[in-house]
Amino acid sequence: MNESTHRLETEDPARDVASPSLTDGLRRSLDPRSIPLNRAMGRIVTACVSLPLGAGVGVLWGVFGPPAGVAAFLVGAWAAITGTLGWWLYTWPVLHHRYASYTVNPDGIKIRTGVVWRKAISVPRSRVQHTDVSQGPLERRYGLGTLGVYTAGTSYAKVSLDGLAHGTALEIRDHLLPLEGADAV
Repeated sequence: MNESTHRLETEDPARDVASPSLTDGLRRSLDPRSIPLNRAMGRIVTACVSLPLGAGVGVLWGVFGPPAGVAAFLVGAWAAITGTLGWWLYTWPVLHHRYASYTVNPDGIKIRTGVVWRKAISVPRSRVQHTDVSQGPLERRYGLGTLGVYTAGTSYAKVSLDGLAHGTALEIRDHLLPLEGADAV
């Protein structure tokens, strides 16, 4: 199957229901590829924090020539901050993946997230105004996407679910759209 045929099958706007296996009401975990994706983003964040902080320590050292004790403290603080941040951003994706899940049924979607503070958001299909699927450059590299579900109202007017396989996100998007001729209430 070539790419254009695949695109037509997964992005067909006339399709209004997902495959029966997706809408069976079972609780599903996010795609396991979300762990290495989030770890890659964590490495980028760690570098963006660590490099300027290290440069600042270097500038202080070069300009003021601090005593040995102060220099050791600055280098130690930089190493501790970099190490702790790097460890946390390496460990967190596994915890997030363990506690994040979603359930799709014929009536809508329920999203569960949170490691410490847990929340469950239920979006009935009848309340969905529109949906979208987005992919950043790293998500494309890992074959993942983020589903955005928009509803009327102020609280949770946009609900996002990241860490889905791109094809699954497209399938859920198509399922959540109102049936042909129906309008969101």
